[in-house]
Amino acid sequence: MPTTGSTTSGKTATRSTTTRRTKNDAIKILTEDHNKVKKLFKEFEKLSKKNDEEGKEKLATQICKELTVHAQLEEEIFYPAVREAIDDDELMNEAMVEHASAKDLIAQIQSMAASDPMYDAVVTVLGEYINHHVEEEQNEMFPKVQKSDMDLEELGLEMAERKEALVEE
Repeated sequence: MPTTGSTTSGKTATRSTTTRRTKNDAIKILTEDHNKVKKLFKEFEKLSKKNDEEGKEKLATQICKELTVHAQLEEEIFYPAVREAIDDDELMNEAMVEHASAKDLIAQIQSMAASDPMYDAVVTVLGEYINHHVEEEQNEMFPKVQKSDMDLEELGLEMAERKEALVEE
């Protein structure tokens, strides 16, 4: 009898994991954004070593756009739903403060030229800041979200639609 119960709960766990990892799963969408921007920061680092100002400026512009859209999705849709579902105001408040700091760095980058001696430093600090933020989301927030009763599929669909609209703007 215990073996049957174990098998049943194993199947249930697998089914629920599969359900939560579909194309429009909110966490999957955000994690894909995180991975994309990490790669862009690594690419920026390579261009920085080559002192490719034109390439750096183009890439930094793309990084800023990706992060701006991502932050807006989180602030408008994901964070309010998470705040309600997990009841951890401290974690959510910290995430919002981190977003505000990232936006300040993005504004600095957007107002600078790649030839500015501080340009690489500001982009690098933004990358470090984003890596810290991503780790907290993926290691602290996302596990709490997955344990909640949030409908990640429905939330993901809403986020995907909004993302499409923001990218088109």
